[in-house]
Amino acid sequence: MNCKLKRLLCLALLLLTMIPAARAEDFSAKEVVLEHIKDSHEWHITDLGEGRDPLVIPLPVIVKSSTGWHVFCSSRFEHHADASGLRHVKADAPADLQGLAIATEGENAGKIVENGSPVLDFSITKTVAVMFINVILLLCIVLGCARWYKKRKASDAAPGGFVGFIEMLVMYVVDEIIKPGVGKGYEKYTPYLLTCFFFIFTCNVMGLIPFPPGSGNVTGNIAVTFFLALCTFIIVQFSGNKHYWKDIFWPDVPTWLKCPAPIIPIIEFVGIFTKPFALMIRLFANMMAGHAIAVAITCIIFLVASQAVAVQLSMSALSVLMSIFMMCLECLVCFIQAMVFTMLSAVFIGLARVEPAHE
Repeated sequence: MNCKLKRLLCLALLLLTMIPAARAEDFSAKEVVLEHIKDSHEWHITDLGEGRDPLVIPLPVIVKSSTGWHVFCSSRFEHHADASGLRHVKADAPADLQGLAIATEGENAGKIVENGSPVLDFSITKTVAVMFINVILLLCIVLGCARWYKKRKASDAAPGGFVGFIEMLVMYVVDEIIKPGVGKGYEKYTPYLLTCFFFIFTCNVMGLIPFPPGSGNVTGNIAVTFFLALCTFIIVQFSGNKHYWKDIFWPDVPTWLKCPAPIIPIIEFVGIFTKPFALMIRLFANMMAGHAIAVAITCIIFLVASQAVAVQLSMSALSVLMSIFMMCLECLVCFIQAMVFTMLSAVFIGLARVEPAHE
């Protein structure tokens, strides 16, 4: 038997040994996928079996309830929900915390509620915690490279290794994306666009790591992509020149399309908001779908757990191969999505600063 095939079968057997003794019909792929892509008040690592509490990393909870502001750890909540779908605060918690619970189903699923109603929540959730880790990692990389350059002169040889890779990436983004997209005066927007690229790229790559400090679905969270798109929207509007606003409210089209029925100006005005909306949805949908597909393919192993050994081995091997393919594809998508967001942001800024053509 081929050596590579042996290794693949061994990996499949190893995965099969990790499957709990429960029947395949007790396994819900939908719950596994949703649990991976949604936000939560704790960092779930793994389940330890029936009747045992799951292994999780508790996170800070900051809420305002009817009894005032509270700051405590998410370990105060029960690990399992009751019949009403609520994870109540443990009995030994302070009296002012009693009444708080995490809803696991319904319209408030995943939120902290008090007597069935959501409370004002500023908690450090899993997405926020992962984002902080990604930002710290990115700062360490950037400041480390800056320190390397600070100790050397411009006449010294070009850097190699990791610093050289970062320099190559920066020069590629500036020369091939920012400069052509923004045009003249691109230097003013380079810090923001480089920040967007490296933040998105770092979050995407860290999201591929299946264990802490990775596994966070940061760019697959629409709140994060909304904020990034909002930043681009604000910069574009404040960068717009007279020609940009003229093309929106009084474009060079026949007068009857502008007055008395301002058809074209209305379309152009709506376009101001559709551009950042496209930025937000494009990044969110692509990253969320990639995570969901990768987890769903892995679930094939558990769905065939109760089948014959031959079916288990063949389907597990297929799942491993498809998972490896998806992870390789996701590595490419991580770079492409960061590049596309930066490129479109640069193009939108450039269009807002374009000068009228002189005949």
